[in-house]
Amino acid sequence: MDQAPDSAHQAQGLPGCYRHPDRETGVRCTRCERPICPDCMVSASVGFQCPDCVRTGSGTGHAPTAARPRTIAGGTLTADPRLITKILLGINLAVFIAVQARPSLLNDLVLLGAWPPEPFTPTQGVAGGEWYRLFTSVFTHEEIWHIGFNMLSLWWLGGPLEAALGRTRYLTLYLVSGLAGSTLAYLAASPTTATLGASGAVFGLFGATAVLMRRMNYDMRPILALLAINLLFTFSPGFNISWQAHIGGLVAGVVVGYGMVHAPRERRSLVQYGTCAVVLAVLVGLILVRTAQLT
Repeated sequence: MDQAPDSAHQAQGLPGCYRHPDRETGVRCTRCERPICPDCMVSASVGFQCPDCVRTGSGTGHAPTAARPRTIAGGTLTADPRLITKILLGINLAVFIAVQARPSLLNDLVLLGAWPPEPFTPTQGVAGGEWYRLFTSVFTHEEIWHIGFNMLSLWWLGGPLEAALGRTRYLTLYLVSGLAGSTLAYLAASPTTATLGASGAVFGLFGATAVLMRRMNYDMRPILALLAINLLFTFSPGFNISWQAHIGGLVAGVVVGYGMVHAPRERRSLVQYGTCAVVLAVLVGLILVRTAQLT
């Protein structure tokens, strides 16, 4: 029943993936020889296999566990490709509800560079030793429209990315992007300005999605148009948006995303997590420099 779309593609040149007929591909499963796109390629000892053959072990007598399904970034295929995204959504919503129930909690979670203001030595904020604010602020929202927009973006961008990267790599991307947004806000914004929201992490997902779509040769116009609209709002006066968090997250997302999807297979984990380690080292260095300036 998949032959009609496949035949249409063959008339144009390359066949279409048996699971995604609209995607042309020159790669076939080494077991059943059906055409498979990069999303469906599972690394095998020789060539690639389709998810169905890996799951059933058909055609060769191998057990179903002979080859573990892998994503394009080397992650393991899972039954629920949105699990981490759901957990992140849950954490953000739980913090939002807690803040609504106890507004004073907001003061302990937002990103604050230093308090009290100069010329006094800071006793609060990141410069005062409250390093945790760089992370807690990423999960903190105050207004319903703020968390609504960020969570919709997280769901729309996060699910496909989690499926493409795998859970561990996806979570690493999210956290590093969020930290990068907090770091640039800490570095470039006024130290007495409170910053909060998942926007830095979400912009990291934007950057990684663009890298992934480029890697897969997909039409990038939709994601670039959406990113351009968001950047327009970011730099528009009157919206009170932390451009530092958005740009910091976006840059980190592009760098980490590139390392994730372009890492050579033989050194995949080394390149992927090495890229994350380098980005983290840069962020820690910037945090230390800013702290030294404020203390």
